[in-house]
Amino acid sequence: MFWNVAQPPPDLAEVFAAVYEQVLPGSPFFRVAVAGMDAYSGLFERAADGVHEAGAFSEPERWEFGWERSYARDEWLEQVPTFGGHGNFPPGKLDELLVGIGDAIDAVGGRFTMGYTAVVLTASV
Repeated sequence: MFWNVAQPPPDLAEVFAAVYEQVLPGSPFFRVAVAGMDAYSGLFERAADGVHEAGAFSEPERWEFGWERSYARDEWLEQVPTFGGHGNFPPGKLDELLVGIGDAIDAVGGRFTMGYTAVVLTASV
């Protein structure tokens, strides 16, 4: 199993979180990304526990690999609607969210570098 956990630059993460809060007050959607790896630790532990409890695999091993990718404003805005749950936002809210996020990226020069941690959980039969 694998996951890619995104961690935007701290200053941009704060602005993104503020945009989410303004557009969708109380929404948990961006709190996970702002928290980075900490927000996912329970998920990783549950997955490892499930592999272990199945009894058909070796002890699960977890590996982590850091990587980065630079995004232009429009490249990032194309991805946002694909994030889990974003397709269920009330009408017009996704558009409002994209405007706010786009403005935030414009304010830092139209590009930013997203940090990622790829988390891999392996076990053999």
